[in-house]
Amino acid sequence: MKKEFIFSDVNKLKGVGAQLTKYLKKKRIDKIKDIILNLPYSETDRSKIIRLDQLEVGKIQSIKVLVKKLNFPRIRNLPNKINCQDESGKIEIVYFNSREGYLRKLFPINKWVIISGKVNYFNKKYQMTNPDYVTSLENQEYVIKNIPKYSLTKGINEKKYRSISEQVINNLPNIDDWLDQDFIKKNNFIDWNSCIKNLHKSKESKDNQSKSFRRLVFDELCANFISLSKNRQRIKIKKKSKKFNNKFSELIIKDLPFELTSDQKKVLSEINSDLLSNKRMFRIIQGDVGSGKTIVSLLTILNVIKSGYQCAFMSPTAILANQHYELARNTFKKNNLKIEFLTGKTEYKKKKEILNNLANGKIDLLIGTHTLFQKKIIFKKLGLVIIDEQHKFGVKQRSDLAKKGGDNCDVLVMSATPIPRTMMMSLYGDMDISKITQKPANRKSIITLSKPEKKINELWPYIEKQLENDNQIFWVCPLINESAFLEYSSAENKFKLISDRFKNKVGLIHGALEKEKKQEILKKFLEKKISILVSTTVIEVGIDFPNA
Repeated sequence: MKKEFIFSDVNKLKGVGAQLTKYLKKKRIDKIKDIILNLPYSETDRSKIIRLDQLEVGKIQSIKVLVKKLNFPRIRNLPNKINCQDESGKIEIVYFNSREGYLRKLFPINKWVIISGKVNYFNKKYQMTNPDYVTSLENQEYVIKNIPKYSLTKGINEKKYRSISEQVINNLPNIDDWLDQDFIKKNNFIDWNSCIKNLHKSKESKDNQSKSFRRLVFDELCANFISLSKNRQRIKIKKKSKKFNNKFSELIIKDLPFELTSDQKKVLSEINSDLLSNKRMFRIIQGDVGSGKTIVSLLTILNVIKSGYQCAFMSPTAILANQHYELARNTFKKNNLKIEFLTGKTEYKKKKEILNNLANGKIDLLIGTHTLFQKKIIFKKLGLVIIDEQHKFGVKQRSDLAKKGGDNCDVLVMSATPIPRTMMMSLYGDMDISKITQKPANRKSIITLSKPEKKINELWPYIEKQLENDNQIFWVCPLINESAFLEYSSAENKFKLISDRFKNKVGLIHGALEKEKKQEILKKFLEKKISILVSTTVIEVGIDFPNA
């Protein structure tokens, strides 16, 4: 029964109906275990009762007041108002779209109540609009305290989520610890049940040195290593070694307008050893944007095709996939390779032709987006899968993709995200790791400067000069705080500011945009139809904007 409770659906909880289940799913909360592991990131301080003559506008505060009058206007859409007071002043509690019967029960006339919410000032009166908590004096201990603050989504308020979370934590079954008791004592750990309860009910979730936090981190890392170890045993199976020599790739290297770095040569040698071995390759290339991962992957593709196999190259976006397609066509123009491009937008007739040729072995290399995952994409003899921007995918997807070409299919993934070695081992322990740290000789130095916001006007002459020299500019607005709305607003405000100075030369991209619109704006920037791209940190990684 203990295990069943933890892995039950959230709709088994009291007060969680179909609509709330839908909102929780947006936060990836499907099971009760997800609530257990969704830790608070902060606290809301409601611990002090404030007199009405000491209220601070814009703050969340708790008050103890006497209910004096209830006003329920008979004109539709007007708010309901409750007049309250204490010995030092008056306040108006305002409700929109609330039932009269509910409010009469919540605010009995001439009774003292505890109210907690954000304080406003309107028409020379203090107000609280739709306060978070209203309760009797007998129940004030539930409100007057520091209350855990969780990352929530639209449709779920703090009060509602708190009732769900407390329902789970208070009914948490006493789980038999999976760690040996001697091991727990030796490492100064605490038991799992105490760890979870502490993390939800105290400040320990924010203290990464606390016993509770460290215990959960250990569990996660240990479970991840076990999972990756099992996965590695499953995927590192025997295969037929690829048969090729390096003469074709050497001709490509000779024709390149640049010389490969020693890191690129080293990584290529590691990959070739994997291909020639009788163990399936499962390798990640980690290197900064512009370090030359793509050319290494193309040289790998050529060797695999010359071994008599097909290759698949998958990217997270159509723009990036199309760039790889054009680069591959240009790189292999002397090799008579059959290369095709496939995305979800490919016309039905063309897609049908590609699928048919793919199954018959008439396509050597297929480049595309997530569409390559689809079951109907069948290769005649797939020998290599390459995934660009690996951080978009998880362990299971890597494993599933490795199975797509059967036992003889090697897998190579690439990531431009800088990852420390320890974390790399945690995230990609099922893979062999290659790193490209050297920059190509012709790459310009990166200069980083800092200016305060108040000196923004000093940037305009510099930007004007760059545009005169036919250069392009990224203007990235980072996350301000937990609010996605504020991040969006920041980019919107900068977009308006910059557009006023550089009319018809500025584009805006952020997470709230539809995928198609995002692709359209990136395409305009790539084609130099706009010169400045204002963006949140959602901006795509890996796309080659040589002019920016």
